[in-house]
Amino acid sequence: MALITSDRARFPNDPWQLVETVHLPGNAGTLETLFSLGNGHLGIRGAHWAAADAELPGSFINGFHEIWDIKHAENAYGFARTGQRILYVPDANNFVVIIDGEMLSLEESTVLDYRRSVDFATGVYECRIVWQCRSGATVTTTERRAVGYQSRGSLGISLEVSADREISADVTSAVVNRQDQPVEDHSAHDPRRAGRHAGRVLLPVRLDGGDGSLRLSWEAAESKQRLGMAVDHWTNAGVQPFDTQVDQDDSSVRYVLAVSPDAPFVLEKSVSYAVGRAADEDLADTAESALLSVAEIFAQSAAHYRDYWTTSDIVVGGQEELQQAIRWNLFQLAQATACADVAGIPAKGVSGSGYDGHYFWDQEVYLLPYLTYTNPGNARQVLEFRHDLLPEARIRAKELSVDGALFPWRTINGLEASAYYAAGTAQFHIAAAIAFATNRYIWASGDTEFKETLGADLLIETARMWASLGFFGKDGLFHIHGVTGPDEYTAVVNDNLYTNVMARFNLRAAAALDHPGIDDAEREFWEQAANRMQLPYDEDFKVYSQDNDFMTLEPWDWDTPRSKYPLLLNFHPLVIYRHQVLKQADTVLAMFLQWQDFTAEEKRRAFDFYDPITTGDSTLSACVQGIMAAEVGHGEAALEHFIHALYIDLDDTHGNTIDGVHIASTGGVWSSLVSGFAGLRDQGDVPHFDPRLPADWDALDFHLKLQGRLLHVELEDTQLRLTVPDGAPLEVDVRGERFMVGSEPVTVPLHAVVSPEPTVFPGPATASIPVVRADS
Repeated sequence: MALITSDRARFPNDPWQLVETVHLPGNAGTLETLFSLGNGHLGIRGAHWAAADAELPGSFINGFHEIWDIKHAENAYGFARTGQRILYVPDANNFVVIIDGEMLSLEESTVLDYRRSVDFATGVYECRIVWQCRSGATVTTTERRAVGYQSRGSLGISLEVSADREISADVTSAVVNRQDQPVEDHSAHDPRRAGRHAGRVLLPVRLDGGDGSLRLSWEAAESKQRLGMAVDHWTNAGVQPFDTQVDQDDSSVRYVLAVSPDAPFVLEKSVSYAVGRAADEDLADTAESALLSVAEIFAQSAAHYRDYWTTSDIVVGGQEELQQAIRWNLFQLAQATACADVAGIPAKGVSGSGYDGHYFWDQEVYLLPYLTYTNPGNARQVLEFRHDLLPEARIRAKELSVDGALFPWRTINGLEASAYYAAGTAQFHIAAAIAFATNRYIWASGDTEFKETLGADLLIETARMWASLGFFGKDGLFHIHGVTGPDEYTAVVNDNLYTNVMARFNLRAAAALDHPGIDDAEREFWEQAANRMQLPYDEDFKVYSQDNDFMTLEPWDWDTPRSKYPLLLNFHPLVIYRHQVLKQADTVLAMFLQWQDFTAEEKRRAFDFYDPITTGDSTLSACVQGIMAAEVGHGEAALEHFIHALYIDLDDTHGNTIDGVHIASTGGVWSSLVSGFAGLRDQGDVPHFDPRLPADWDALDFHLKLQGRLLHVELEDTQLRLTVPDGAPLEVDVRGERFMVGSEPVTVPLHAVVSPEPTVFPGPATASIPVVRADS
């Protein structure tokens, strides 16, 4: 059931905010995700401040994790050995408010008015509640939060308490170590959810406090990472704390005072986090040195988003219902990436613990396009992070008997953390994703220094892996066997088309480098492997096959009830693997990323064949299906897939938004608009546009950072207008015609695209059973 779109009275459609006007029980954890704040380094979930009103509260720091030894029921050489999981860091968003002896909570108290919001324009969370107290007083509490940007470890929280008469207020502000709190482990039957640790994780190193200030630090028991925390409190009343308590799991500062109608009580809480490994460094002191006032943190947030929206906003004309959701997705992208620095981007950003905080190929294929064209400096930092993990990737390659570098399928610290190799390690295509993102960044940014150094290393080492993983068969073609493609419902196959197509790209990109580390023999081998790459093709259907055997599989029973989806939670993997059914776009994704390699007819037939048998059980799928539907001319299907992707989290359509935002899907929303409806294709000789604006949309307006310039794109139904306000002109291709775009707008007329009839493929053939009669 939809969440946000099902009740527009409760969640009004504001283009610059997500707003909730009525509190109702249920969905608290999902809303904590939707109202979360983050900057890519530090994240805080949008939980209410009272413990009774929170379902899955918490704060996270990107990369701060614990490790443990993976215990395999039946071990084998090369299996992942070290588990990794993002940790809940001690959480500052906790208050107990007692008015005239009554503890306020949404669950128990009388609420007269309620409104909470997160403002996309400023990055500020605000929750205002009017309470009718049992004493007769009407009390209003207003909490506001923001995270820092120049000071990425900073969090500012303010709580105001006002009343219509004099009241007795007892307010406690707490820091809670949630990681070591006993909670139910929801991960037992759902691999998407985070598990919990059996023993204590955060061991106290320093516990100091007094006069409203806290200086705290911990060390993770096994990873030995350290976390320092400094917290200062300020009040407008000038009142001293009644009490300051310090503990490894629950530290608090308490204020007891009378509040008059003409003088509300304001409590500001400035928090600073610092992480590191050095045992001789007092990280609480490090955190203290970075403490800012709450006003400064709020100002940083507002300034960041003022700059961000200037070049990163995407405006859809005539679609007010969609604009809020589009901006919410773009806001999540900023929250997941802005201050990640040289680190990966977890699959849930810093909004939750889902997927254990691991980095996947999601960041290269789904997030790097957005970063490359809106914040190329941050895109480079993500690639620098991958480069930093090359030593571990080279070791992993040797473990799996290949050359070069083999990056882990899921990781935090550079080691493979996927215990299920069939849908993990076998996804060798992560290497090509990293190479593809590297090449795109070089192409779009013109960063020659990166190309000649770190970029070359990434392209060369991944190419060497493919060259040794594959082999030339007796047919003279280059084959890659025993891999899993993006579609995890078809595992450990031979010649997965996506893998082979992307490996071919990887080999060619490396072979094109002028680099002293490549000799003539190696370059020739890469070129021959690429040119003779096996691409499975079904002659009967005239469709590229997902792998060598996919067309021989038994079709899935599409009468399976919806309650049995997602399939991975209801059927043994072997049941799924032997059927012709997809979790997510695979062959179709290959044709989007390597758009030059396939004809329009090949793309159309592939989309028509694979789209009906794709379950969409993966949140990575809808955006890609929509992009390709737009390209092949299926406008209604393109819009339908886009709407699905747009509301994956806002409407919790996959039932696990509670664990955090699906950040890759939000990146897919960006690509759906820019590459789907505006039709951008890159890494050719020039940028290409082939627009496909939905019939009911009036316009689409956005910017792209290309070659050090800013390209302004304004798309309407009958024309495309391009401008480069500053800098040298940029050559652009629009539907096969070249234009030099400079400071004067270039307007290109557009003709309507004819929608083709979908290809109708025959259903599964039923073999006749011969009748055998015994001799009489």
